[in-house]
Amino acid sequence: MNIAMLLQMAAEACPDRRALTSGGRHYTYAELYGGARTAAARIRASGCAYASVLDTSSPAVPIMLMGAAMAGVPYVPLNYRLANEQLSALLERIAPVYLIAEAEHQALARDKGATVTGREAFLSDTLGGASDGIGESDWPADPSAVAVQLFTSGTTGEPKAAILRHEHLVSYILGTVEFMGADEDEATLISVPPYHIAGIAAVMSSIYACRRMVQLPDFGAAAWLELAEHESVTHAFVVPTMLARVVDHLETIERPPHVPSLRAIAYGGGKMPQPVIERALALFPDVAFTNAYGLTETSSTITLLGPEDHREALASDDPAVRRRLGSVGRPLPQVEIEIRDENGNVLGPEQPGEIYVRGPQVSGEYLGRKALDDDGWFPTRDAGFLDADGYLYLSGRADDVIVRGGENISPGEIEDVLLAHEAVADAVVVAIPSVEWGETVGAAVVLKPDHSVTVHELQHFVKARLRSSRVPEVIRFEESLPYTDTGKLLRRVVRQRFD
Repeated sequence: MNIAMLLQMAAEACPDRRALTSGGRHYTYAELYGGARTAAARIRASGCAYASVLDTSSPAVPIMLMGAAMAGVPYVPLNYRLANEQLSALLERIAPVYLIAEAEHQALARDKGATVTGREAFLSDTLGGASDGIGESDWPADPSAVAVQLFTSGTTGEPKAAILRHEHLVSYILGTVEFMGADEDEATLISVPPYHIAGIAAVMSSIYACRRMVQLPDFGAAAWLELAEHESVTHAFVVPTMLARVVDHLETIERPPHVPSLRAIAYGGGKMPQPVIERALALFPDVAFTNAYGLTETSSTITLLGPEDHREALASDDPAVRRRLGSVGRPLPQVEIEIRDENGNVLGPEQPGEIYVRGPQVSGEYLGRKALDDDGWFPTRDAGFLDADGYLYLSGRADDVIVRGGENISPGEIEDVLLAHEAVADAVVVAIPSVEWGETVGAAVVLKPDHSVTVHELQHFVKARLRSSRVPEVIRFEESLPYTDTGKLLRRVVRQRFD
């Protein structure tokens, strides 16, 4: 099944239903479908091997995603925040490409052999009622063909090109979304970048459910709340840093925005500090929260901590149940998860190790290289453990583990304790060199406004809750911590600050 079938089904079932709101303009499913068919014709006529958007969120994103699928070429969205040197290298890797880009990037793209068009020219053409679009009988039907190619963030070394085939993406959507499952008044606010797997999954999920998409190209807490109120948004997906900013904003303004329409907030893309989600649950008591953990290589979500899990954990006095607020939930029905040690042995409950995943939505593939083992398991490089009830807890990347005198220490458990201190707004724990221990614990801490605490007080706070080997030997106070725009903490940058 080609992923474009998702849009074709929606356009046939509810052609006049609003599919997308962007910049105050509304577009129906019939319009998006017609636009994608025309885009497919343009891509195919160009002779390009790839299709891409180098831009913020706009109607061009779903049109190009589905148009590329109809034309039979991989869709490769690019990060518009990258420097020209980085973009140049990526454009060379996907040449020749049919590209949507604004003026600031067009000359660079043409120098790399791209066929370039601007956003407004593209939308005017594809949504202008042209009748020369590609028909369904002309779409490629091979489910193993490449649908999407996503470059990893490249925070360490050259970005890898993760490959997602039609069969992986379709498996994820069919396993998690009910066709036409949304009521006509439902709308989802999309504020994650279009080059991130969460942004692509949000588009496909919304289309298959026939839920209206509301685009916010540039995230800001006030703008997010204002747009949610104005467009009567019912659903939203955010990364943890976005939710933290929304919570901070709501706690500092005199008149909180009125968003009675909001029913559900999903979050993911990074580890959610438990104090943040507790504050969010208090601020939005009638909203259903879901924690979704997934990776690019798994076609998005593989585990969910659902609304009932959140409510039960928040209300419980049982420490084992309460701590589930810090988990990412349990695997989807079609997904299997194992925790393994460094020798590949499967570990039991509460034993930390590397997370492995298997299922029909799992690609586990990079351009030119398969990362699956012989039994179809993908090593995520994320570290964590499962509890006795199957809830998954993350503790960072597998290579973030601190080895102090032969003892493996998870940064996540120390970070959770630091974040529980009333003066701490953000914290990260990293390995720093030690003559005595080989590696020892270092922490970078951001304090809340108008709060103060000493290094000794924080060390004592940690020691009272964890073993002495977990106490940070060095603590630095920082104005802020470095994150990518999709909410991933740049630990490598933090480590350099301790050199």
